[in-house]
Amino acid sequence: MAAATTDTNQQWQLTSVGGNEPPATTGTVLAQYPAPGRVTGDIGVHDPTVVKRPTGGYLMVHTGDNVALKTSTDRTAWRNAGSAFPGGAPWTLSYTNGGRNLWAGDISYHNGQYWLYYSASSFGSNRSAIFLATSPTGTSGSWTNRGLVIESRTSDNFNAIDPNLAVDDQGRWWLSFGSFWSGLKLVQVNPSNGLRLDGTIRSIAGRGGGAIEAPYIFKRGAYYYLWVSWDMCCRGASSTYRVMVGRSTSITGPYLDRNGRDMNAGGGTEILAGHDNVRGPGHQAVFADNDGDILVYHYYNASNGAALLGINRIGYDNAGWPFLF
Repeated sequence: MAAATTDTNQQWQLTSVGGNEPPATTGTVLAQYPAPGRVTGDIGVHDPTVVKRPTGGYLMVHTGDNVALKTSTDRTAWRNAGSAFPGGAPWTLSYTNGGRNLWAGDISYHNGQYWLYYSASSFGSNRSAIFLATSPTGTSGSWTNRGLVIESRTSDNFNAIDPNLAVDDQGRWWLSFGSFWSGLKLVQVNPSNGLRLDGTIRSIAGRGGGAIEAPYIFKRGAYYYLWVSWDMCCRGASSTYRVMVGRSTSITGPYLDRNGRDMNAGGGTEILAGHDNVRGPGHQAVFADNDGDILVYHYYNASNGAALLGINRIGYDNAGWPFLF
């Protein structure tokens, strides 16, 4: 599988741009997909996920040194809010080759506290780990390390990065994760402490070793929707990342696309891909807001390759399949 690991993990660098919003689209080809919604402020991000605060406003985590934080009062203007672990996260260093860059956090709020799952790895390796931290406030420095949830070794056929916590209708907690190798996985975690409940690892999506990562499970109506990213991230304006989706009436699957193809057999319905000034949109997350469901993601500015925050609203057609606007 060595050939499939070239862009297995998230390696990136934020680039300064002249303004807070992407340049206007030029050219004569109209977008197949809507432009990202208006955002301002500190919008250089990679692998974003957002939770609504019970006290109002929004908290974002994204890839960065010691897990980067941002906040917003209105979902439009964002500001940097430090890192989850300003004193460092020494328990991760054996997975990161000593680096501080921690990837692809997943933020949620349950039982009166914030839950943060995040990845520790190094570029191109599946010697990786997912850790958990909790906080009563979500602010920088308030996070308590709760320990290792799952790890992968070079002898494993999966990669323990890109976590996402989902709670099913029975109140059971599940963590999806994965990048390249044999695809995306699902394990059950204990709601009392957020750690691994048993040794079972389920497969929920794969492309026969092809480029797939960043699972995100979101329940709406009768379906659990599995959002994933296909193809290549982390190449600036040359990135080919795109967002795909399938759905299931069971959180453990099988997840099928619009044509009925199993996502474990390469299925997936495209929801967002590069268009106009937007290159490589992906590593998506979904949350419910007062005006409907919201997709957050990163994309690359076509002119300078900068990684930027994308936000769009989600609509659903008569058959229950999502689209963006």
